[in-house]
Amino acid sequence: MTKKNKKIMAVLLLLVCLIAVIPLFAIKGAEFGGSDDAGSQMISEIRGAEYEPWFTPVFETMIGGELPGEVESLLFCLQTGIGVGVLAFFMGRFVERKKWQDK
Repeated sequence: MTKKNKKIMAVLLLLVCLIAVIPLFAIKGAEFGGSDDAGSQMISEIRGAEYEPWFTPVFETMIGGELPGEVESLLFCLQTGIGVGVLAFFMGRFVERKKWQDK
C-alpha cells in the first residue's frame, strides 16, 4: 500500500467515525426509536385505534415472552455478519474470476 493510499484510508476512517458519533451529540435529548415503533404510531394516528400486530414473532412464541434487548441485538448482529460474509464471498469470487480471465 502506498503512502497516499494510507492517508486516504485514514481520512476515510476518521470521516466514518465522525458520521457515526456526531449525531449522538448534535441533538441533545433525542430519542432514536425504530421504524417499527414509528410505523405503529402512524397507523394508530390514521385509523384512530390501537394497532394490533398480525402475528407474534417466532422466538417470542417459543419462549413465551419478549426477547431481552441484548438477545435481539445479538441476533441482529449475527444476521448482519452472515449477510456481509455472503456478500464478501461473492465479491471476492468476482474479483478472482476477473484476475483469472485476464491471464
